[in-house]
Amino acid sequence: MSPDTAPKSFDRVMLKISGEALMGDQGFGLHPPTVERIAREVQSVHDMGVEICMVIGGGNIFRGLQGSAQGMERTTADYMGMLATVMNALAMQSALEGLGIHTRVISAITMNEVAEPYIRRRAVRHLEKKRVCIFAAGTGNPYFTTDTAATLRANEMSCQAIFKGTKVDGVYDKDPVKYPDAKRYDTVSYDDVLQKRLGVMDASAIALARDNNLPIIVFSLDEPGGFKGILAGEGTYTRVQG
Repeated sequence: MSPDTAPKSFDRVMLKISGEALMGDQGFGLHPPTVERIAREVQSVHDMGVEICMVIGGGNIFRGLQGSAQGMERTTADYMGMLATVMNALAMQSALEGLGIHTRVISAITMNEVAEPYIRRRAVRHLEKKRVCIFAAGTGNPYFTTDTAATLRANEMSCQAIFKGTKVDGVYDKDPVKYPDAKRYDTVSYDDVLQKRLGVMDASAIALARDNNLPIIVFSLDEPGGFKGILAGEGTYTRVQG
């Protein structure tokens, strides 16, 4: 990666990962060793002094769209998906605190016994005190994905970038698993992501990032040290920007 396209040093970032990232090789649920491995990736960046927000999907437990497709009422299915993200957030909190990192789970759906309610100023204060903030339950509204929730919270928290951890090392013009000749982009515009349907995030999330000029950095979560490496100006990734 050339110095011109390498990310500048960030003070506060949003890490967005899918619920499936916590499954490991299982087809469902949580794989504690995988959760701990990702927590160690977060720890390595936290140790650099970077303030970290996180949003984790819920697809490893329940996906609202799939429930809706199988005949469940969409709003109910989406709320169930939100509750799945809370379970994942608690698992990640446990792993991070096992590494000595103070962490807060902040839920858009009130459940005071297990998570804080979302209050923006309180969340900002947690970040200033170097606590990792895991935002759970999406936006608290049906019909919005956790990608949109991550972009919304990243803007509210004044994050300087969204780091989207995936199974591949960036954005490709087609699925690199199926097509060996797939081309990886070093940088790509928000509009190209939307027009070419590149699948980085859903359209609402991309539009919200574009409107607020918030860069999205897509990288492989499976590459050990990848998260820290990109913040140090190394590694392979795609930067989505204006």
